Amino acid sequence: MRVLRPRIGSLLLVVLTATPMARGVTDENRSALLKSEFIFESAPFPECHASTIAETKTGLVAGWFGGTHERHPDVGIWISRNTTGTWSIPVEVANGVQSPTNRFPCWNPVLFQRRNGPLLLFYKVGPSPSAWWGMLTTSADAGNTWSKARRLPDGILGPIKDKPVELADGTLLCPSSTEDHGWRIHFERTSDLETWASTGPINDPTQIAAIQPTILFHDGGRLQALGRTRQQRIFEIWSEDGGKTWGKMSLTELPNPNSGIDAVTLKDGRLLLVYNDSTNSRTPLNVAVSIDGKKWHRVLVLENEPKSQFSYPAVIQASDGLVHITYTWKRLRIRHTTLDPKKL
Repeated sequence: MRVLRPRIGSLLLVVLTATPMARGVTDENRSALLKSEFIFESAPFPECHASTIAETKTGLVAGWFGGTHERHPDVGIWISRNTTGTWSIPVEVANGVQSPTNRFPCWNPVLFQRRNGPLLLFYKVGPSPSAWWGMLTTSADAGNTWSKARRLPDGILGPIKDKPVELADGTLLCPSSTEDHGWRIHFERTSDLETWASTGPINDPTQIAAIQPTILFHDGGRLQALGRTRQQRIFEIWSEDGGKTWGKMSLTELPNPNSGIDAVTLKDGRLLLVYNDSTNSRTPLNVAVSIDGKKWHRVLVLENEPKSQFSYPAVIQASDGLVHITYTWKRLRIRHTTLDPKKL
């Protein structure tokens, strides 16, 4: 596979201006796009996927899995840091080596910076999503160096694709899922990264086959989870008790082509979602906003090239209020986009 080599940090504002507008998207929102760039110029791996992003005290950190191709044993977890306005050269910080003769691929890294404590990096190791296990490594210096990785307890996978949320009491609530007995959602919680509890499956996969949830905050302590399904629609499910129990899963009106999404609760109370606005293709990649989590308004098109793949977004809001999105660009690159949500 040929590896493209754009300049590091090259500004790619043509993303929005070179593509047709999608349903409900207006020109006024284009001013919200402040920057769109590739995180790396070249890399020692031909393919990459499943990015993640977090903000530390010294800047942004992004991660993804990269290797020959998804499922290949040489796939590891790669990290790049942005502390001076440009992204550092990617480095591999985790792999699936079990012994000199046995190695498994790595999958779906998830970075998360707690209010107090080290930067967390969750990821999965194993031959397939139906047989992988959860791993955790931490960094006390904003992603520059990492602890020895450790396996999570049996039955605990950690956040499966999208970031966890930290509740008011410091509890980490991790959105997770399994694929070994149908696609099933569950949520895991921990206060110390040692003792864990799980809700167990909360959906019937014969009715809605769902994985990879993302969590949103609402007034009154309510939580909402959205995620990927095989039913061509994004699912939703609600909790009234901080994620300990959940109601009945249902399908939203938002399309889903069997691909990952991510969302974030903004400081102004609005909800922002990044998703593929299609039922059968991982293009286009859109941004939508909502006030109540029920009615969503399409506001931006990040990518819209036919017969291409722009997928698996990760999204956070930084301390300065700007929104940062990373996503897979044709399985060849990871793209980083910065938005000003006040202009949406």
